[in-house]
Amino acid sequence: MINRKRIDYFMAILLTSMVFTLSVHASPPEIVKVYFDSDRTGHIESAKSIEQGVKVAFSEVDNQLNGIPVEFVTLDHRGNALRSKKNMEKFLQDENALVYVAGLHSPPLIKFREFINESHLLTLVPWAAGSPITRYPSTENNYVFRLSVDDSKVGGKLVNHALDNGCQQPQLMLENTAWGQSNYKAMQSALPATLSNKVQVTWFDWGITDVDARNKIREAIDSNADCLLMVSNAREGRLLTQAVGDLEVKMPIYSHWGITGGSFANELPFEVREKADLQFIQSCFNFYSGENSEFQMGVFKNAQEQFPADFSDTNIAAPAGFIHGYDLAQVFIEAVSTVTLTNDMKVNRKNIKESLESFDAPVQGLIKQYKRPFSPYSESTPDAHEALTIDDLCMAMYDKNNAVRLLN
Repeated sequence: MINRKRIDYFMAILLTSMVFTLSVHASPPEIVKVYFDSDRTGHIESAKSIEQGVKVAFSEVDNQLNGIPVEFVTLDHRGNALRSKKNMEKFLQDENALVYVAGLHSPPLIKFREFINESHLLTLVPWAAGSPITRYPSTENNYVFRLSVDDSKVGGKLVNHALDNGCQQPQLMLENTAWGQSNYKAMQSALPATLSNKVQVTWFDWGITDVDARNKIREAIDSNADCLLMVSNAREGRLLTQAVGDLEVKMPIYSHWGITGGSFANELPFEVREKADLQFIQSCFNFYSGENSEFQMGVFKNAQEQFPADFSDTNIAAPAGFIHGYDLAQVFIEAVSTVTLTNDMKVNRKNIKESLESFDAPVQGLIKQYKRPFSPYSESTPDAHEALTIDDLCMAMYDKNNAVRLLN
Protein backbone atom coordinates (compact mmCIF):
# COMPACT_ATOMS: atom_id res chain seq x y z
CA MET A 1 0.00 0.00 0.00
CA ILE A 2 1.36 3.44 -1.00
CA ASN A 3 2.11 5.75 1.90
CA ARG A 4 0.90 9.10 0.50
CA LYS A 5 2.08 11.09 3.50
CA ARG A 6 5.64 9.76 3.15
CA ILE A 7 5.68 10.50 -0.60
CA ASP A 8 4.35 14.01 -0.01
CA TYR A 9 6.98 14.51 2.69
CA PHE A 10 9.89 13.51 0.44
CA MET A 11 8.48 15.52 -2.48
CA ALA A 12 8.34 18.58 -0.24
CA ILE A 13 11.97 18.06 0.79
CA LEU A 14 13.00 17.59 -2.86
CA LEU A 15 11.19 20.73 -4.01
CA THR A 16 12.64 22.74 -1.12
CA SER A 17 16.12 21.52 -2.02
CA MET A 18 15.60 22.40 -5.69
CA VAL A 19 14.32 25.87 -4.85
CA PHE A 20 17.26 26.43 -2.49
CA THR A 21 19.77 25.23 -5.11
CA LEU A 22 18.24 27.40 -7.83
CA SER A 23 18.15 30.44 -5.57
CA VAL A 24 21.82 29.97 -4.60
CA HIS A 25 22.93 29.70 -8.23
CA ALA A 26 20.64 32.53 -9.33
CA SER A 27 21.92 34.95 -6.70
CA PRO A 28 24.73 37.31 -7.77
CA PRO A 29 28.29 36.56 -6.64
CA GLU A 30 29.97 38.76 -4.03
CA ILE A 31 33.00 39.27 -6.29
CA VAL A 32 34.26 38.18 -9.70
CA LYS A 33 37.92 37.70 -10.59
CA VAL A 34 39.95 38.64 -13.64
CA TYR A 35 43.11 36.51 -14.00
CA PHE A 36 46.29 37.66 -15.77
CA ASP A 37 48.68 34.90 -16.86
CA SER A 38 51.81 36.30 -18.51
CA ASP A 39 55.57 35.94 -18.60
CA ARG A 40 56.52 38.39 -15.85
CA THR A 41 60.06 37.03 -15.65
CA GLY A 42 61.43 37.30 -19.18
CA HIS A 43 58.96 39.80 -20.66
CA ILE A 44 57.74 41.97 -17.81
CA GLU A 45 57.19 44.98 -20.10
CA SER A 46 54.43 43.32 -22.14
CA ALA A 47 52.87 41.70 -19.04
CA LYS A 48 52.66 45.03 -17.18
CA SER A 49 51.40 46.87 -20.24
CA ILE A 50 48.53 44.42 -20.82
CA GLU A 51 47.57 44.48 -17.15
CA GLN A 52 47.59 48.28 -17.04
CA GLY A 53 45.42 48.58 -20.15
CA VAL A 54 42.82 46.20 -18.72
CA LYS A 55 42.85 47.89 -15.33
CA VAL A 56 42.38 51.38 -16.80
CA ALA A 57 39.34 50.12 -18.72
CA PHE A 58 37.86 48.58 -15.58
CA SER A 59 38.57 51.72 -13.56
CA GLU A 60 36.18 53.57 -15.88
CA VAL A 61 33.34 51.37 -14.52
CA ASP A 62 34.59 51.68 -10.91
CA ASN A 63 36.14 48.19 -11.05
CA GLN A 64 32.71 46.59 -11.15
CA LEU A 65 30.77 44.39 -13.54
CA ASN A 66 27.02 44.92 -13.30
CA GLY A 67 27.53 46.32 -9.80
CA ILE A 68 29.68 43.37 -8.65
CA PRO A 69 33.23 44.19 -7.45
CA VAL A 70 36.11 42.94 -9.62
CA GLU A 71 39.28 41.50 -8.12
CA PHE A 72 42.46 41.05 -10.17
CA VAL A 73 44.77 38.04 -9.85
CA THR A 74 48.24 38.24 -11.41
CA LEU A 75 50.20 35.06 -12.23
CA ASP A 76 53.62 34.48 -13.82
CA HIS A 77 54.11 31.48 -16.11
CA ARG A 78 57.74 32.54 -16.83
CA GLY A 79 57.46 31.60 -20.49
CA ASN A 80 56.80 27.96 -19.60
CA ALA A 81 53.74 26.32 -21.19
CA LEU A 82 53.36 23.68 -18.46
CA ARG A 83 53.39 26.33 -15.76
CA SER A 84 50.76 28.23 -17.73
CA LYS A 85 48.62 25.04 -17.75
CA LYS A 86 48.85 24.93 -13.94
CA ASN A 87 47.70 28.56 -13.84
CA MET A 88 44.75 27.68 -16.05
CA GLU A 89 43.84 24.87 -13.65
CA LYS A 90 44.09 27.28 -10.72
CA PHE A 91 41.67 29.56 -12.53
CA LEU A 92 39.18 26.75 -13.07
CA GLN A 93 39.34 25.76 -9.40
CA ASP A 94 38.49 29.30 -8.28
CA GLU A 95 34.72 29.59 -7.79
CA ASN A 96 34.91 33.36 -8.48
CA ALA A 97 37.10 33.24 -11.62
CA LEU A 98 35.28 34.85 -14.54
CA VAL A 99 37.81 35.57 -17.30
CA TYR A 100 41.43 34.69 -18.07
CA VAL A 101 43.66 37.27 -19.81
CA ALA A 102 46.65 35.77 -21.66
CA GLY A 103 50.03 37.35 -22.35
CA LEU A 104 52.70 37.61 -25.01
CA HIS A 105 53.46 33.93 -25.67
CA SER A 106 51.48 31.87 -28.15
CA PRO A 107 52.83 28.35 -27.31
CA PRO A 108 50.77 27.82 -24.10
CA LEU A 109 47.58 28.84 -25.88
CA ILE A 110 48.30 26.62 -28.88
CA LYS A 111 49.53 23.61 -26.91
CA PHE A 112 46.56 23.62 -24.54
CA ARG A 113 43.94 24.90 -26.94
CA GLU A 114 41.74 21.81 -26.51
CA PHE A 115 41.98 21.98 -22.71
CA ILE A 116 41.05 25.68 -22.71
CA ASN A 117 38.00 25.26 -24.89
CA GLU A 118 36.68 21.98 -23.55
CA SER A 119 37.01 23.41 -20.01
CA HIS A 120 35.04 26.52 -21.04
CA LEU A 121 37.94 28.67 -19.86
CA LEU A 122 36.88 32.08 -21.20
CA THR A 123 40.11 33.58 -22.56
CA LEU A 124 40.95 37.07 -23.82
CA VAL A 125 44.08 37.46 -25.96
CA PRO A 126 45.51 41.00 -26.26
CA TRP A 127 48.97 39.97 -27.54
CA ALA A 128 49.76 36.34 -28.55
CA ALA A 129 49.49 36.11 -32.34
CA GLY A 130 49.62 32.40 -33.24
CA SER A 131 46.99 31.65 -35.91
CA PRO A 132 45.50 28.49 -34.32
CA ILE A 133 44.70 30.21 -31.01
CA THR A 134 41.22 31.43 -31.97
CA ARG A 135 40.42 28.74 -34.52
CA TYR A 136 39.32 25.79 -32.43
CA PRO A 137 36.98 23.76 -34.69
CA SER A 138 33.88 23.99 -32.53
CA THR A 139 31.21 26.66 -32.64
CA GLU A 140 29.87 25.65 -29.25
CA ASN A 141 33.21 25.28 -27.46
CA ASN A 142 35.39 28.05 -28.87
CA TYR A 143 36.06 30.20 -25.79
CA VAL A 144 39.07 32.26 -26.99
CA PHE A 145 38.69 35.85 -28.26
CA ARG A 146 41.56 37.93 -29.64
CA LEU A 147 42.07 41.64 -30.13
CA SER A 148 45.62 41.63 -31.41
CA VAL A 149 47.61 40.94 -34.52
CA ASP A 150 47.06 37.52 -36.07
CA ASP A 151 49.79 35.52 -37.80
CA SER A 152 47.52 34.60 -40.70
CA LYS A 153 47.54 38.31 -41.57
CA VAL A 154 51.03 39.28 -40.35
CA GLY A 155 52.76 36.88 -42.73
CA GLY A 156 51.21 38.51 -45.79
CA LYS A 157 51.80 42.02 -44.43
CA LEU A 158 55.52 41.39 -43.86
CA VAL A 159 56.01 39.60 -47.19
CA ASN A 160 54.29 42.34 -49.17
CA HIS A 161 56.09 45.12 -47.31
CA ALA A 162 59.47 43.50 -47.95
CA LEU A 163 58.77 43.00 -51.65
CA ASP A 164 57.42 46.54 -52.01
CA ASN A 165 60.70 47.80 -50.54
CA GLY A 166 62.80 46.01 -53.14
CA CYS A 167 63.65 42.74 -51.40
CA GLN A 168 64.08 40.06 -54.05
CA GLN A 169 65.28 37.12 -51.97
CA PRO A 170 63.81 37.07 -48.45
CA GLN A 171 65.11 34.67 -45.81
CA LEU A 172 62.74 33.50 -43.09
CA MET A 173 64.38 33.79 -39.65
CA LEU A 174 61.97 32.04 -37.27
CA GLU A 175 62.01 30.91 -33.65
CA ASN A 176 61.52 27.17 -33.35
CA THR A 177 58.19 27.18 -31.51
CA ALA A 178 54.53 26.77 -32.36
CA TRP A 179 54.45 30.53 -32.91
CA GLY A 180 57.32 30.36 -35.42
CA GLN A 181 55.71 27.43 -37.20
CA SER A 182 52.42 29.33 -37.41
CA ASN A 183 54.23 32.18 -39.14
CA TYR A 184 56.11 29.83 -41.44
CA LYS A 185 52.83 28.60 -42.89
CA ALA A 186 51.44 32.12 -43.25
CA MET A 187 54.56 33.49 -44.92
CA GLN A 188 54.92 30.55 -47.29
CA SER A 189 51.33 30.96 -48.44
CA ALA A 190 51.88 34.72 -48.93
CA LEU A 191 54.99 34.39 -51.08
CA PRO A 192 54.52 34.69 -54.85
CA ALA A 193 54.90 31.46 -56.80
CA THR A 194 58.20 32.66 -58.28
CA LEU A 195 59.72 32.83 -54.78
CA SER A 196 57.99 30.16 -52.73
CA ASN A 197 60.40 27.38 -53.75
CA LYS A 198 63.52 29.55 -53.51
CA VAL A 199 63.08 31.16 -50.10
CA GLN A 200 65.13 29.52 -47.35
CA VAL A 201 64.22 29.28 -43.67
CA THR A 202 66.54 29.43 -40.66
CA TRP A 203 65.21 28.18 -37.32
CA PHE A 204 66.58 29.20 -33.93
CA ASP A 205 65.79 28.23 -30.35
CA TRP A 206 65.21 30.35 -27.28
CA GLY A 207 68.44 31.08 -25.43
CA ILE A 208 70.79 31.39 -28.43
CA THR A 209 74.13 33.13 -27.87
CA ASP A 210 75.66 36.00 -29.85
CA VAL A 211 77.88 33.46 -31.65
CA ASP A 212 74.79 31.45 -32.60
CA ALA A 213 73.13 34.60 -33.91
CA ARG A 214 76.09 35.51 -36.12
CA ASN A 215 76.13 31.95 -37.51
CA LYS A 216 72.41 32.24 -38.33
CA ILE A 217 73.01 35.49 -40.20
CA ARG A 218 75.97 33.96 -42.08
CA GLU A 219 73.62 31.17 -43.11
CA ALA A 220 71.30 33.78 -44.60
CA ILE A 221 74.21 35.48 -46.36
CA ASP A 222 75.28 32.14 -47.87
CA SER A 223 71.71 31.73 -49.17
CA ASN A 224 72.04 35.09 -51.02
CA ALA A 225 69.26 36.60 -48.94
CA ASP A 226 68.81 40.36 -49.28
CA CYS A 227 66.33 40.79 -46.39
CA LEU A 228 65.12 38.94 -43.33
CA LEU A 229 61.53 38.20 -42.33
CA MET A 230 62.03 37.65 -38.61
CA VAL A 231 59.76 36.10 -35.99
CA SER A 232 61.38 36.48 -32.60
CA ASN A 233 60.90 37.71 -29.07
CA ALA A 234 62.99 40.54 -27.67
CA ARG A 235 66.12 38.72 -26.48
CA GLU A 236 66.81 36.60 -29.57
CA GLY A 237 65.70 39.42 -31.88
CA ARG A 238 68.24 41.74 -30.27
CA LEU A 239 71.08 39.26 -30.86
CA LEU A 240 70.10 38.67 -34.49
CA THR A 241 69.77 42.39 -35.20
CA GLN A 242 73.13 43.02 -33.52
CA ALA A 243 74.66 40.27 -35.69
CA VAL A 244 73.46 41.98 -38.89
CA GLY A 245 75.16 45.16 -37.69
CA ASP A 246 78.35 43.38 -36.60
CA LEU A 247 78.72 41.62 -39.95
CA GLU A 248 78.07 44.92 -41.78
CA VAL A 249 75.82 43.28 -44.34
CA LYS A 250 73.00 45.10 -46.13
CA MET A 251 70.05 42.96 -45.10
CA PRO A 252 66.97 44.89 -43.91
CA ILE A 253 64.98 43.17 -41.16
CA TYR A 254 61.17 43.10 -41.32
CA SER A 255 60.06 41.68 -38.01
CA HIS A 256 57.03 40.40 -36.20
CA TRP A 257 56.18 42.43 -33.11
CA GLY A 258 57.51 39.96 -30.53
CA ILE A 259 60.64 42.09 -30.19
CA THR A 260 58.56 44.90 -28.65
CA GLY A 261 57.49 42.81 -25.64
CA GLY A 262 60.74 43.24 -23.70
CA SER A 263 63.59 45.72 -23.29
CA PHE A 264 64.79 45.39 -26.91
CA ALA A 265 65.25 49.09 -27.73
CA ASN A 266 66.91 49.96 -24.43
CA GLU A 267 69.50 47.22 -24.92
CA LEU A 268 70.28 47.80 -28.60
CA PRO A 269 71.63 51.21 -29.69
CA PHE A 270 69.75 53.21 -32.30
CA GLU A 271 72.80 53.10 -34.60
CA VAL A 272 72.65 49.29 -34.71
CA ARG A 273 68.92 49.28 -35.36
CA GLU A 274 69.38 51.86 -38.11
CA LYS A 275 72.21 49.89 -39.72
CA ALA A 276 69.95 46.82 -39.81
CA ASP A 277 67.10 48.93 -41.21
CA LEU A 278 64.80 47.30 -38.68
CA GLN A 279 61.03 47.64 -39.08
CA PHE A 280 58.28 45.67 -37.37
CA ILE A 281 54.52 45.12 -37.33
CA GLN A 282 52.13 46.96 -34.98
CA SER A 283 48.45 47.78 -34.82
CA CYS A 284 47.74 51.22 -36.26
CA PHE A 285 47.64 53.34 -33.10
CA ASN A 286 49.88 54.38 -30.29
CA PHE A 287 49.97 57.50 -28.13
CA TYR A 288 53.43 58.50 -29.37
CA SER A 289 52.73 58.61 -33.13
CA GLY A 290 50.67 61.54 -34.37
CA GLU A 291 47.98 63.56 -32.63
CA ASN A 292 45.56 61.98 -30.18
CA SER A 293 41.84 62.57 -30.05
CA GLU A 294 40.16 63.92 -26.92
CA PHE A 295 39.03 60.39 -26.09
CA GLN A 296 42.52 58.92 -26.53
CA MET A 297 44.11 61.64 -24.40
CA GLY A 298 41.47 61.04 -21.74
CA VAL A 299 42.49 57.38 -21.55
CA PHE A 300 46.16 58.38 -21.35
CA LYS A 301 45.48 60.78 -18.48
CA ASN A 302 43.61 58.04 -16.62
CA ALA A 303 46.65 55.81 -17.07
CA GLN A 304 48.94 58.59 -15.85
CA GLU A 305 46.92 58.93 -12.67
CA GLN A 306 47.00 55.20 -11.94
CA PHE A 307 50.54 54.40 -13.13
CA PRO A 308 52.51 57.68 -13.02
CA ALA A 309 55.94 56.03 -13.18
CA ASP A 310 55.12 54.24 -16.45
CA PHE A 311 53.15 57.05 -18.16
CA SER A 312 55.35 60.09 -17.60
CA ASP A 313 55.12 60.70 -21.37
CA THR A 314 53.58 59.05 -24.43
CA ASN A 315 56.67 56.87 -25.04
CA ILE A 316 55.43 53.92 -22.99
CA ALA A 317 56.92 50.43 -22.85
CA ALA A 318 55.29 47.74 -25.03
CA PRO A 319 52.52 50.13 -26.11
CA ALA A 320 50.49 47.52 -28.02
CA GLY A 321 49.89 45.60 -24.78
CA PHE A 322 48.22 48.58 -23.13
CA ILE A 323 46.22 49.54 -26.21
CA HIS A 324 44.97 46.03 -26.97
CA GLY A 325 44.35 45.29 -23.29
CA TYR A 326 42.27 48.46 -22.93
CA ASP A 327 40.23 47.90 -26.10
CA LEU A 328 39.59 44.22 -25.40
CA ALA A 329 38.54 44.96 -21.82
CA GLN A 330 36.10 47.59 -23.11
CA VAL A 331 34.56 45.06 -25.50
CA PHE A 332 34.37 42.49 -22.69
CA ILE A 333 32.72 44.94 -20.28
CA GLU A 334 30.07 45.78 -22.88
CA ALA A 335 29.37 42.07 -23.48
CA VAL A 336 29.02 41.40 -19.75
CA SER A 337 26.52 44.27 -19.42
CA THR A 338 23.98 42.14 -21.33
CA VAL A 339 24.39 39.13 -18.99
CA THR A 340 22.92 38.43 -15.57
CA LEU A 341 25.81 37.21 -13.42
CA THR A 342 25.15 34.42 -10.91
CA ASN A 343 27.21 32.27 -8.56
CA ASP A 344 27.65 29.66 -11.30
CA MET A 345 30.82 30.86 -13.07
CA LYS A 346 30.70 28.19 -15.76
CA VAL A 347 27.24 29.38 -16.76
CA ASN A 348 28.46 33.00 -16.59
CA ARG A 349 31.37 32.23 -18.90
CA LYS A 350 29.07 30.46 -21.37
CA ASN A 351 26.62 33.40 -21.39
CA ILE A 352 29.41 35.95 -21.81
CA LYS A 353 30.88 33.91 -24.67
CA GLU A 354 27.53 34.02 -26.43
CA SER A 355 27.19 37.75 -25.73
CA LEU A 356 30.66 38.43 -27.15
CA GLU A 357 29.57 36.64 -30.31
CA SER A 358 26.31 38.54 -30.69
CA PHE A 359 26.18 42.02 -29.15
CA ASP A 360 26.33 44.85 -31.68
CA ALA A 361 26.39 48.02 -29.56
CA PRO A 362 29.30 50.20 -30.70
CA VAL A 363 32.32 50.23 -28.37
CA GLN A 364 34.82 53.08 -28.62
CA GLY A 365 38.39 51.87 -28.39
CA LEU A 366 41.81 53.42 -28.88
CA ILE A 367 42.43 51.77 -32.26
CA LYS A 368 38.91 52.20 -33.63
CA GLN A 369 35.22 51.90 -32.81
CA TYR A 370 34.17 48.26 -32.58
CA LYS A 371 30.75 47.20 -33.84
CA ARG A 372 30.07 43.48 -33.76
CA PRO A 373 33.79 42.64 -33.28
CA PHE A 374 33.09 38.92 -32.84
CA SER A 375 30.63 36.34 -34.15
CA PRO A 376 30.08 32.58 -33.73
CA TYR A 377 33.07 30.63 -35.01
CA SER A 378 32.95 28.14 -37.87
CA GLU A 379 35.53 26.87 -40.32
CA SER A 380 33.89 29.00 -43.02
CA THR A 381 34.35 32.14 -40.84
CA PRO A 382 37.92 31.74 -39.52
CA ASP A 383 38.15 35.36 -38.34
CA ALA A 384 35.00 35.19 -36.20
CA HIS A 385 36.97 35.55 -32.95
CA GLU A 386 39.38 38.21 -34.32
CA ALA A 387 38.53 41.83 -33.53
CA LEU A 388 41.24 43.37 -35.75
CA THR A 389 41.60 43.09 -39.52
CA ILE A 390 44.58 43.47 -41.83
CA ASP A 391 43.56 47.12 -42.31
CA ASP A 392 44.38 47.67 -38.62
CA LEU A 393 48.03 46.61 -39.09
CA CYS A 394 50.89 49.04 -39.75
CA MET A 395 54.67 48.96 -39.91
CA ALA A 396 56.74 50.76 -37.29
CA MET A 397 60.29 51.43 -36.12
CA TYR A 398 62.13 52.35 -32.93
CA ASP A 399 63.31 55.96 -33.24
CA LYS A 400 66.18 57.75 -31.47
CA ASN A 401 64.06 58.05 -28.34
CA ASN A 402 63.66 54.24 -28.27
CA ALA A 403 59.98 54.88 -28.93
CA VAL A 404 57.70 52.93 -31.28
CA ARG A 405 56.93 55.24 -34.20
CA LEU A 406 54.31 54.12 -36.71
CA LEU A 407 55.38 54.41 -40.37
CA ASN A 408 52.15 53.65 -42.26
